[in-house]
Amino acid sequence: MTSPEQRTLPPMVRIGEIIDKIQGYIQDPDLALIQKAYVFSASAHEGQTRLSGEPYLSHPLSVASILADMRMDEASIAAGLLHDTVEDTKATIPEIKDIFGAEVAHIVDGVTKISKMVFESREEAQAENIRKMIVAMSEDIRVLMVKLADRMHNMRTLEFMKPEKQKVIAQETLDIYAPLANRLGLHLVKVELEDLCFRYLRPDAYKQLMKSVESHATVDQGYIDKVIGLLSEMLQRNKIEGGIVGRRKHYLSIYNKMLQQGLTFDQVYDLIAFRVLVHSLKDCYAVLGLVHATWRPVPGRFKDYISMPKNNMYQSLHTTVVGPDGERIEIQIRTEEMHNLAEFGVAAHWQYKEAKLGMKSKDLEKFSWLRQILDWQKETQDPRDFMSNLRFDLFADEVYVFTPRGDVKELPDGATPVDFAYLIHSQVGDHCSGAKVNGKLVPLSTRLKNGDTVEIITDPSRRPSRDWLKYVKTAKAISRIKHFIRTEERERSIALGKEMLEKEMRKAGLNFQKIMQSGDLDPIAEEHSFKHVEDLLSAVGYSRVTAKKIVHRLKAPEEEARAAEAPPVEEPVKPALSMDKVRIKGVDDVLVRYAQCCDPLPGDPIVGFITRGRGVTVHTADCPNVKNLEPERLIAIAWEGQEDKPYPAKVSIKARNVPGALARIAAILAEQGVNIDSGTFLSNEDRTSDVILTIEVRDSAHLYATIDRISNLDQVLEVSRLSLA
Repeated sequence: MTSPEQRTLPPMVRIGEIIDKIQGYIQDPDLALIQKAYVFSASAHEGQTRLSGEPYLSHPLSVASILADMRMDEASIAAGLLHDTVEDTKATIPEIKDIFGAEVAHIVDGVTKISKMVFESREEAQAENIRKMIVAMSEDIRVLMVKLADRMHNMRTLEFMKPEKQKVIAQETLDIYAPLANRLGLHLVKVELEDLCFRYLRPDAYKQLMKSVESHATVDQGYIDKVIGLLSEMLQRNKIEGGIVGRRKHYLSIYNKMLQQGLTFDQVYDLIAFRVLVHSLKDCYAVLGLVHATWRPVPGRFKDYISMPKNNMYQSLHTTVVGPDGERIEIQIRTEEMHNLAEFGVAAHWQYKEAKLGMKSKDLEKFSWLRQILDWQKETQDPRDFMSNLRFDLFADEVYVFTPRGDVKELPDGATPVDFAYLIHSQVGDHCSGAKVNGKLVPLSTRLKNGDTVEIITDPSRRPSRDWLKYVKTAKAISRIKHFIRTEERERSIALGKEMLEKEMRKAGLNFQKIMQSGDLDPIAEEHSFKHVEDLLSAVGYSRVTAKKIVHRLKAPEEEARAAEAPPVEEPVKPALSMDKVRIKGVDDVLVRYAQCCDPLPGDPIVGFITRGRGVTVHTADCPNVKNLEPERLIAIAWEGQEDKPYPAKVSIKARNVPGALARIAAILAEQGVNIDSGTFLSNEDRTSDVILTIEVRDSAHLYATIDRISNLDQVLEVSRLSLA
C-alpha cells in the first residue's frame, strides 16, 4: 500500500463547492442551514486530525459533497456535516435538535447508532440480517444515504490505516454496505465500494488485474464513446428511437467471473457492456438484426430471454459480437418496460447478479419499492418537497437484536427476552429466570427494539410459566411453553386418572394393580386410538373417557359368557334396532342391539352373538372383542332395510395447525350433509392438531365417503374411524 508520505493528498473540499452543487439542483436552498452546520462542525472538530494528517473537518466536508452529488436535500447535507459530532466530540443529540431542528437531529442520531455497531466478517445469512437491521433502525432513508456517503469517503482514504484494520473494514464494507447500496439502487456507489474492497482484500490480484485492464485498448473511454456513436447512428438511420449506455465492467465483477468460470484475463472478452433501450418489442429484434448485420456475432453467445423469460420474469436480448477494432463487446437489448421490471421488479438487477443471496419474496418487494423511491427522488425538481417527511418502515414486522457475542438474531415485532431465549436454545428458554438488555436488568415481558444487546440469565430450577404465553410472539416459544404445560398437566391427569379408575374398579370388584400388570388395558387403549395405556389414563383424568366405560369394557366378555349360561329370563327389552333393520339367517323374531365396543353402522360387515334373554348383539365383523366370544354362539347376519335417521360415528383427524384447516374440514362435512354433534381439539408440539369429532351419518358408505373427502385436503395428514365408547 502507498504510504502517507508517498501520496499527494487531494485538496480539501470547500464549503463553497458544496453550496455551488446544491444551487445547481435546488431552487432557493436553505443555505443558512448548511453554513450553520459547517461552522458548528468546524468548531466541534477543531484540533482533530485524520490519520492522513488532514484536518478532521475534511471528512464531513467530503461526505457532504458526496451527498450533494446524490442530489440530496439540505437536511441530509447538514447531517453529513454533523454526522460525527455526537460520536467524536462533546456535542449531543438534544443540542443538535435545539440548533438545527428535529429533522437533522433524527438523521444524525440514526447515523450515530449505526456507527456504534461493530461488525466483523460475517457469513452471508448473518450479513443479510445486519443489512436488514440497519434499514429497520434507520426509519428515514436519508440516514442510509448519509451512512453510505460516510463509508464511501472512509474507503477512499483507507490506505492510511494499518493493513489488518484495512482488511476488517473492507470485509465489513463488502459484506454489509456494498450490497445495501445495490439494494437502494445506488449502482455507482456499489461498484466503487466493491472495487475499493477488492483493492484491500486481494491487493496482489487487484494490482495485476488493474494493469491488465488498463493495458487493454478497449477500456479507453474513447472506445466506449466510439461504439455508442456507431449504435446511435445505426438507430437514427433506421428511424428507431432509443437510448444507449456503455460501461466498462468493474474490477471485482471481472475477477469474480474469472474465478467462477476458471478463466484467465485473456479469456474474458466482454469487458465492456452496452445496453440499448427501445420503445417496442418489434424494435428489440430489429436492433438485434442490425447489430448482427454490422458486427459478426460470437457463436453460442446469443440468448433470447424475451421469448423465453427467466423464472424471475427477467426479459432481454443478450448478444456478444466482434465490434470495432476486433474487440468483443456485450450488447443487451430491451424495452423500457422490460428494463423497469429488471431494475425495480422481482427480477431486480442485484438479485440477478447475486443468485446466492436467497432473500425472501417479501424482502424483494420492499427493496424494489425503495429503489423506485430513489429513482423518483432523482427526477423530482425540488428534493426538499420529496425528502422532508419521507419515512419508511420496511421491516416493521421484524426486530434485529444482538447476542452478547455480537451475532444478530431476527425476531418478530413485539418479541420479548423469552422469545430470544428460546431462539438461542430450548433449554435456555425453559430455564430462563431473567434478562439484561443493553446491560440493564429488565422484566421478561419487555419488548425488544432494533439494535438491543440481549443477555439471558438462567436458573436450572426455573420452569416455563403459563404467564409467558401472554407476551411471547414466536411460534417456537409458544410451542415449547405449551408443551411444558401439557406435560405437567399430563402427569397430573395420569395420576388423577389412576385414582378415578382404581376407585371405580373397587366398586366392580376388580383389582386395579393386577389389571395394570396384566396388560388388559392395552387393547382398550388401542380401541380408543391411544398408543399407550398412560394416554388412556390421562384421558380418564381429563374426563374424555369415563372410568365406568373402561370397567364395563373389562367386564363385558365375562358378562357375555355368564349371560349365555344363565336360564332364560323374560325381560321387557326394547330393541335398539328395528326388526326390519337386520336380517338374521335362519332365525326369526329375535331382539337385536348394538355392541357399544364397535358401534356398527348400516353397511358395515357385521356378525351376531346370541345371548340368553337379550337376543342378538350386533358387532362389526372386525371387532376385536369377537375373537373372545364363544364361536358356537356366533351367527351370520346382514343389514336389511334402511331407517331414515342419522347414526352417530366418531372420527379422528390429524391436520396441520395452519389457518383455515378447521374451516375446510367443516366445509367438507357440510357439503356431505354430515352434522357435527361434538368435538375435541388438541395442538401438538410438531405444529399439528388432533381433532376428534362425533358426527351423524346415514350409514357406513356415507361415513367412508366423507372420510375420503377429508383425506384429500392438503391440510389433513390422517383420518380414521374411532369407537364411540
